[in-house]
Amino acid sequence: MRIPRPRRQSPPPVEPHLLTHVTATVWGPAEFIGLPPWRLAAKGLVTGVLGAGLIVGCGIAGAWTGWPALGGGEAGLVAVAVLAVRLLALRAGRALIGIVVVLGVCLVAQTPQVAAGMVLAERGHTRSAVVVSVEHGDQTGAGEDRYLCSVTDRDGEPLGVRIWRGCGPSVRPGDALTVVYDPEGRVPPRGVTGEVTDWGAVRGLAVTSGGLVVVSALAVVRSFRLRSAAHR
Repeated sequence: MRIPRPRRQSPPPVEPHLLTHVTATVWGPAEFIGLPPWRLAAKGLVTGVLGAGLIVGCGIAGAWTGWPALGGGEAGLVAVAVLAVRLLALRAGRALIGIVVVLGVCLVAQTPQVAAGMVLAERGHTRSAVVVSVEHGDQTGAGEDRYLCSVTDRDGEPLGVRIWRGCGPSVRPGDALTVVYDPEGRVPPRGVTGEVTDWGAVRGLAVTSGGLVVVSALAVVRSFRLRSAAHR
């Protein structure tokens, strides 16, 4: 006698309200039809601009004043945390908040180089330095070898940092390199190869800042709830 096999039961269908809840938690509810209200979009843009401006502003102020808490990135990380808490208070989508935090941390890491260039471009002085040694450094993003020159000033005192701008395979110990330095000693000196400002770093900072503003604004817009609007 053949024993009938038990039929496989299909998993219960996912309830629509549960799927909606998960989507709202991850990406935000966005309970509006069509384009978002202009006030909501303006609120999102203001939130993103203030967040990115505070992060970059802390880095620039730290480089200008030499205050370690600002220039070291601690204040920038606090600004990222404040922005994340603000979005959490609005009950924005968790995925968007995570992206905001990642972009904010990247912005904190990019700001010091750009801030140092701004300080040197504004109040830096140029002088000649003597090359003591030349070494190969880490490879750049383009895959080219970077050369690092240890230099001293005219009095024979080492500058304390190795210069890569203007340093190359043709440079030998005893050669002279032109460097720009901060007379107040708040940012490290760097070699002069045309313009002091590193425009590649500036463009990278602008791209990251723009991404942070856009994602922050999107998080605010998608946090809109009809019930919250009705209670206002």
